[in-house]
Amino acid sequence: MTLFRGKARAMAVLLGASALAAPGAVMAKPAPALSAREAALLARLEKLEAEVSQLRADAANARQQQGEAVQVAQNAAQNAVTQANTATQVAQSAAKEAKATGERVAAVEKKPTPEGMRVGATNIRIGGFLKFNADYSHFDGGTVATNTLGRDFYLPQAIPVVTPTSRGTTDTDFNAKQTRIWLNLDTTVAGHTLRGYLETDFQTTASAAASVAGGGSQRTTNGYTLALRRAFVQLDKWTFGQDWSTFQNTAVLPESTDFVGATEGTVFVRQPLVRYSTPLSKVATLHVSVENPESATANAGSAALVENGTDHLPDFVARLNYMTRRGEISFAALGRQVRTEAAGTGITRAGFGGSVAGKIFLNEKRTSDLRFSATYGQNIGRYVGLNFAPDAVYVAATNSLADVRVFAALAAARIAITPTLRVNVIGSMQSADYDGSLSPTAIAAYNKKAWSGAVNLFYSPVKAIDLGIEYRHGQRELVNGQKGNIDRLEFAARYNF
Repeated sequence: MTLFRGKARAMAVLLGASALAAPGAVMAKPAPALSAREAALLARLEKLEAEVSQLRADAANARQQQGEAVQVAQNAAQNAVTQANTATQVAQSAAKEAKATGERVAAVEKKPTPEGMRVGATNIRIGGFLKFNADYSHFDGGTVATNTLGRDFYLPQAIPVVTPTSRGTTDTDFNAKQTRIWLNLDTTVAGHTLRGYLETDFQTTASAAASVAGGGSQRTTNGYTLALRRAFVQLDKWTFGQDWSTFQNTAVLPESTDFVGATEGTVFVRQPLVRYSTPLSKVATLHVSVENPESATANAGSAALVENGTDHLPDFVARLNYMTRRGEISFAALGRQVRTEAAGTGITRAGFGGSVAGKIFLNEKRTSDLRFSATYGQNIGRYVGLNFAPDAVYVAATNSLADVRVFAALAAARIAITPTLRVNVIGSMQSADYDGSLSPTAIAAYNKKAWSGAVNLFYSPVKAIDLGIEYRHGQRELVNGQKGNIDRLEFAARYNF
């Protein structure tokens, strides 16, 4: 800029000098030749004009380039915004797809893995458990015969009572009779759910006579008889076949090393039946059934039970199950006819009963709970405590049946100490009340009361294995006041499959 101002002053001086020197001589004579100094100034002026022109051109080019750069920058920014929007859409689509994939995976993981094998349209599953028991038992009233139910598990009516001539005995028994196998069949037919179930064990039926080589004998092969426990078919809401009686709520049976556990205090019957089950709401289900009748009476003067096999009417049962997040409870009712025959004449007596049973969960994982059951009835002896009391008593003198009322109850607490260790505390009882028309001597040897208490500890090192040890004390009392006691220490190992 300094050079530019210098050139401008030189030009101004030159022009001013020219104007002052020859204002009138311009028209008179030719202009004199430029001096060297003037020529130099003129050259410098022309150069200056060229540089100014170049500066203007450079400025114009710079403005044009700046405009183009701004346009490029705007285009780049627009492209960046477009690419960012596209990337966001891609990311959102990927996130949605990932979420959908996660939901599909979760649904697959949540859905139980199919078990068993497929044969045509039927899925077949095999399960059950292998169980070993070791018992150390003391009976203070006498001896319980070997290879009988009273030696295999707690059966209060098998406890010998103390007499003046009896002495206590102690027995040690090992067995695997309670091993159980079941077969489950599931088929979908024209939109209907069809299920078949078969369950067996080696405990239910008495083994072959010991006189048969090895049969039922602990001396050699310890062979036992495979027996039917349950066998039924279910079509939608209907059940046909042999199953637990609808009068029983098996969910409240306490966890025990024993085959039954709280024997005298529980309803315990498996028999053929026809049952209809229907939900009344999300938490309530109603079961109604007609079941196999069988009257187990006793004759006055003898405590032995008699299976009459002359029944005409089925037993009628209804049970309402109510389940909540904190537990479950059931109410059951039973109506039946007890029947026997004498001299070709049928003698009948009505029977009825009611039972309430339930379970209360003590934690959110449902690993700890309280279980209970209470049953009362008249002439329902075979349904309670494995027929501890007879259904009714036949009196020959009057050719009639006398009523027998029973009350039974159980309570148990299952406490989880760790995920693999738990404790069960169990108590149960039953009492029988015989009709006042029966003389004390006629029913002197009949069962009057039984009770037991047990505590056990279970350890499951892996999911499929249960190892348990249990101590139990039980007592049986007759109408005449005689009593007998059992003390049993039992170990059990079970592999569930």
